[in-house]
Amino acid sequence: MTLKSNNWFINAFFIVVCLLIVAPFILVVSISLSSEDSLFEYGYQFIPRIWSGEAYRIVFEKPDTILRGYGVTIMITIIGTFLSLLLTALMAYPISRRDFRYNRPLTFYVFFTMLFNGGLIPFYILMTQYLHLKNSLAALIIPALMSPFNIMIMKGFLDKISPEIVESAKIDGAREFRIFFRIILPLSTPALATLGLFIAFGYWNEWYNALLFIDNDKYIPLQLLLVRILSQAEFLANSPMAQVSDKLQFAQFPTLSVRMAMAIVASGPMLLVFPFFQKYFVKGITVGSLKG
Repeated sequence: MTLKSNNWFINAFFIVVCLLIVAPFILVVSISLSSEDSLFEYGYQFIPRIWSGEAYRIVFEKPDTILRGYGVTIMITIIGTFLSLLLTALMAYPISRRDFRYNRPLTFYVFFTMLFNGGLIPFYILMTQYLHLKNSLAALIIPALMSPFNIMIMKGFLDKISPEIVESAKIDGAREFRIFFRIILPLSTPALATLGLFIAFGYWNEWYNALLFIDNDKYIPLQLLLVRILSQAEFLANSPMAQVSDKLQFAQFPTLSVRMAMAIVASGPMLLVFPFFQKYFVKGITVGSLKG
């Protein structure tokens, strides 16, 4: 085969892969815009048989609640991502330095925490009884600040930075913090962007810690709020303890389309953010995973 024919084959292959990736998203959008009756009658289709915005009307029936959930999620995502990247880089930098005496013990300590943890009950007691973080945004930010997996990826990237750069900066009179913030961090942009994307996704999809520690409606993130909306409707529609009027009201609740509408509402902003980080994504992962 000639080089030109190979290029056509590669292009066609990746076009098919892209279509397979985009198709489920298009299907989700189509289901969210379909009427519940058409979904039961015709099944899932890429083009709705009967268009309906009922699912989005239900999701945004109380816009103040949705906007408050968005605000909480955006706040913990921005603050958590920034602090997590800073702490991850501060931890990964010294253990990547070959001239640091305790780099091997600390590396083992970080790796060891990837294999074992204290468990759910000690974690809950620590957060509520000792740190007193129940019903606070800190309960949604602090548990995910330090990830040993992210620290090891960052360390792998920093290992590729030549130690001669640090030595020349020291000769010029720069101290460690200045070297870190003025030299190391700018050189680590691909790794920081890649890890920042992972961390931001984690904070954006946060609901488990909110389920454990948040009772105040003012601090409920978007993901947990949407889950509660759907759970409440399904409970009223199926529970024998619900009142007859409530059961009649929610018996026709568009469960399938509302689920897809919730997925669009919850993931839409992150889909818009991802293209801006895409150019750093492959470089950050591949460089951080290689061993010199």
